[in-house]
Amino acid sequence: MPPRKRPPGDASAGGAVRRGFEEYLEPFLHYLDAECGMSRNTIHAYRSDLQQFIAWCSTRGEVGIHDIDLRLLTEYLQFLHERPLAASSVARHLVAIKMMFRYLVLEGVLLESTADLLNSPKLWQHLPHVLSPDAVNRLLAAPNADDRFPFRDRAFLALLYATGCRASEVTGLTLRDVHLDEGFCRCVGKGNKERLVSLNPVAKEALRAYLEKERPTMAARRDADYLFVSRSGRPLSRIMLWNLVKKYARRIGASRDVSPHTLRHSFATHLLAGGADIRALQELLGHASISTTQIYTQVEHSRLKAVHLRCHPRG
Repeated sequence: MPPRKRPPGDASAGGAVRRGFEEYLEPFLHYLDAECGMSRNTIHAYRSDLQQFIAWCSTRGEVGIHDIDLRLLTEYLQFLHERPLAASSVARHLVAIKMMFRYLVLEGVLLESTADLLNSPKLWQHLPHVLSPDAVNRLLAAPNADDRFPFRDRAFLALLYATGCRASEVTGLTLRDVHLDEGFCRCVGKGNKERLVSLNPVAKEALRAYLEKERPTMAARRDADYLFVSRSGRPLSRIMLWNLVKKYARRIGASRDVSPHTLRHSFATHLLAGGADIRALQELLGHASISTTQIYTQVEHSRLKAVHLRCHPRG
C-alpha cells in the first residue's frame, strides 16, 4: 500500500505544525462555490455545521486532521443525538463532514475518507404540510389596505404558489427575469441551475399591480434590479419573506407551520391531483432526482385515503 499523503508541515510527517480540520475549511467552501456551483445558502449551512464539528473537536484536545478516525466521528454523532437534534439535522451534519472528507481525498491530503464508513441516521419520512385550494385563495387575498405594501405582498404570495419556486429563488428574481407578456419568469435554483416557470393569470395580474402601483416608489431611492424590494429599495430578504408569509398565514387562521415552502408543497400536490405527470412536476420544481419529487405522490395518496375513510359507508 502506498504511504498516506500528508500536507506540508504536518507533525506526523515530520513537520513542526499539526494541521487541523479548520485550516482546510475556507478552501473547501471555495471549492463548493467555484467547482460545484452550490448556492450561498447551502455553503452557509456547510460552514455552520463544520464549524460546530471543529468546535467540538477542540474540546477533545489537539486534534490533527489525521487524528479524526471512525471512533471520533461516532462520538460526535452520539453528541449530536444527545443535544438532542432531529435525525434530519444529524444527517445534514454528517453530509457536510462527508463532503469535506471527500474534498481532502481529492486534494491528496487524505488517502481515504473515514467518514464514508458511517451510515446516515434513518429518517422518518414526514409528509409535507399543504394548504387546501380554498386556504391558498384566502392566503393570497390576505394582504389589504391596512398593510404597508399589500400589492408587493400579494404579488410574491401569488408567485410562490403559481410557480412552486423556493423562497431564495423568488427573492433572487430581477426585473430582467420576469416576462409578463409571455407569461413566464426565469429563476436560478440550487447549483445555479436555471429553469423557466410559467405564470398563471392571477400571478401576472398581481405582479402588474405591484410593478405599477408600489415598486416605482419603493425603488426610487436606489437603482434596484431585484423584483421584490423593501421600503428602502433593497432586495427583499428570505427572512423578511418568511416572516411575511407567517404573518398572513396567522391572519387566515392557518397552521403556524405554514412557510414559503408550504406554498411550494401545495403547488406540487395540487398539480399532481389535477393529473400532472411526475416527470413534468420534477422539471417544474427543479429537482435533480425523481425520488425527491415522488414524496408528493404519497401526499396525494394520503389525501385520497382520508377522503375514502371519511366518505365510504364502511370507512
